[in-house]
Amino acid sequence: MERESQKANLKTHLIFAYGTLKRGFPNHYLMEELVNEDDAVLVGVYLTEDHYPLVCGPHGIPYLINLPGLGHRVKGEVYAVSEGAVAKLDEFEGVSAGCYERLPLTVVAAVEEGGGRVEAEAYWGHRRFGEVLWKTKGEVGLKEYGEKEAKEYVRKVNRLGGRNSILDLVP
Repeated sequence: MERESQKANLKTHLIFAYGTLKRGFPNHYLMEELVNEDDAVLVGVYLTEDHYPLVCGPHGIPYLINLPGLGHRVKGEVYAVSEGAVAKLDEFEGVSAGCYERLPLTVVAAVEEGGGRVEAEAYWGHRRFGEVLWKTKGEVGLKEYGEKEAKEYVRKVNRLGGRNSILDLVP
């Protein structure tokens, strides 16, 4: 029992999942694996405190764009995760490849969950292409990544060359 509580205390990062990692979506299996390994726990449903653009890029991949004041308050899920889980998520999200950046944001719990405000981190569309993608999408964003958007999602294994073509937007 002592070992379990020690490991639980190691979930020092709060991650805001707004797209394919959410429950019921194509990449949630990764969060389930982390939960089963006791490296993550679902905290609840949250909204971004500020408005941000949320758009889908090539392959139906969702991107939260770090342009505060534009777009909508975005709905997602917050997970408390371990340092090891962050490393796995960073790899999955292509942080080192320049697909996403893990940066802080403030989120507020849904009313039914108490409405508390917390500082978390999210995987933002990389600054090298974020604003360009927002403009390409006509500066129209989503409030929430949903079933309609998920139908457009193409898994990495099914993409030409297994890569994310969002990087084609950057010089």
